[in-house]
Amino acid sequence: MVSILSAPSALEAFPDLLFSTKTLLKPRRNLRCKCSFKEFLQIDCHLGKKDASFPLRKCAISLALTIGIFASSPTLDFPAFAALDGPVVPDVSVLISGPPIKDPGTLLRNALPIDNKAVREVQKPLEDITESLRISGVRALDSVQRNVKQASRALSQGKTMILADVPESKRSHAQELLDKVGVGMDEFQIMFDEKNRDGVAPKQKELLQYLGSVEEDMVDGFPYEVPEEFSSKPLLKGRATVNMKVKIKDNANLQNCTFRIVLDGYSAPVTAGNFVDLVERHFYDGMEIQRSDGFVVQTGDPEGPADGFIDPSTEKLRSIPLEIMVDGDKSPVYGDTLEDLGRYKAQTKLPFNAFGTMAMAREEFVNNSASSQVFWLLKESELTPSNANILDGRYAVFGYVIENEDYLADLKVGDVIESIKVVSGIENLVNPSYKVAAAVPLLPDPAKVI
Repeated sequence: MVSILSAPSALEAFPDLLFSTKTLLKPRRNLRCKCSFKEFLQIDCHLGKKDASFPLRKCAISLALTIGIFASSPTLDFPAFAALDGPVVPDVSVLISGPPIKDPGTLLRNALPIDNKAVREVQKPLEDITESLRISGVRALDSVQRNVKQASRALSQGKTMILADVPESKRSHAQELLDKVGVGMDEFQIMFDEKNRDGVAPKQKELLQYLGSVEEDMVDGFPYEVPEEFSSKPLLKGRATVNMKVKIKDNANLQNCTFRIVLDGYSAPVTAGNFVDLVERHFYDGMEIQRSDGFVVQTGDPEGPADGFIDPSTEKLRSIPLEIMVDGDKSPVYGDTLEDLGRYKAQTKLPFNAFGTMAMAREEFVNNSASSQVFWLLKESELTPSNANILDGRYAVFGYVIENEDYLADLKVGDVIESIKVVSGIENLVNPSYKVAAAVPLLPDPAKVI
């Protein structure tokens, strides 16, 4: 199985202290070392082909620095040979720039290729309701009420500017959705009067879904050209939603679960298009979960010696390039990690912040070796911002689980994916190879055979 970094055993208590430095961590194959503060902080990790493993000894001083910054712990006394070669201290602004956004819905809204300040000013205070609800009891409602008033005022002042950025063909739909957002703001007031705290989160989710649909309506066509060398591959030029139904074994409380996943072709058209094409081929149907270790859940390794999908039309392994969209760039970076490019401060458009972040697994030293193996992250980042860990900018994220993501942690090796089905967005898939494969060649007319 092609695999990504496993959860370091000594960092289980500090899952968010896994950040990258300006020195590329160069792994070594075929060596397994358990992570231990007593044994020079050697980390047990997997990254690469089947059964490849390596230690990340060079993280020692970086880890000590981070623990000192965030946990005010005393400096650890590491042996000299564990020191980093080159710059030791990462850019401090990266470490202290604040906690990341962890909500997958927010990450997906922010990743849309739009630039409309008015709609973001409505979106932000509605999202801030989540933070307000951290206050205990009904006292949270005072803070929520301030959020709602701010969002309502922004909607009233910015509605015209929001609709101006929606293509005319979709404007009436956007108008209808914004009207529903306005009605929902009024319904919040009833909750405040009745001190109904429990009704706040569902209403917040509903209004943000309306607003997200308005933001999707703002996107007028696909915003860039995919490089010619990849343009003939299956591409998702937009977004699609899939339902993944899993049969769970050996769990009396949970036997079946359906995960809803949004795939973002705006940020990763080649990666998302490849996955949707495989879904339409039913490639994953009946496949088992092949890794579940508390760090990631992974599947997609077919039976046999191949690590990925063998295209029956070519009888060769289909591989896709590493594809990373950087916030502020107009199109993705292909074939290089952000470390390779020296872009240490760059923020990925789709970061590994949310529980259930979906990405492609690949071989350790071959950037363009992804094929069919996918994984979902089982960690949330509490402290490190985007691109300040060992995953952002090194693996291609192309979606997030938006429903039932908490149950990912219940999946075990051997649980079976009964089916993955596209429930919306299939019209955004171009160059679908599954249709070519499904076509039955016509037999020659015997009357015309000479």
